[in-house]
Amino acid sequence: MFNFFKNKKKNDEYDLQIKTAALLINAAKIDENYTENEKKIIKKTLFEFGINNEKIPEVFDKAENIEKNSNQILEFTKEIKNTDEKFKIKVVEILYNIIYSDGTSDMYESNFMRRITGLLYLDKKVVGNIKEKIKNKLNKWHTSLTINVLNVN
Repeated sequence: MFNFFKNKKKNDEYDLQIKTAALLINAAKIDENYTENEKKIIKKTLFEFGINNEKIPEVFDKAENIEKNSNQILEFTKEIKNTDEKFKIKVVEILYNIIYSDGTSDMYESNFMRRITGLLYLDKKVVGNIKEKIKNKLNKWHTSLTINVLNVN
């Protein structure tokens, strides 16, 4: 479990958790295919960020509502960009997990990630390494799944 919020006041921590979840939801909706798998990734992330199981539905619902009523990503990244680099990198890893959860990234998702990583002031090389790490992890998983399916037949 990550405790990136330990130095924040309770209200600031809660606001950052909601804004981070809203950004993740926004990423999941970019390709206009908001799946249950993406929702699971986001909820798992909330748990990893230290939100207890009883609070996850509340935070998730608030984040969905904020995302639905927002017209810009600056509202979400404003809080995140003021965190340490470790937190920003974790958010980018999760964003790439969401984007590649369907096995591919379209031009809208790629553009979204360029904008987000620029707004978070992350080095392009660091972001490229994160992207490749996630793609390789998912490719290995898809390959092993395919091999398992072929072996069953």
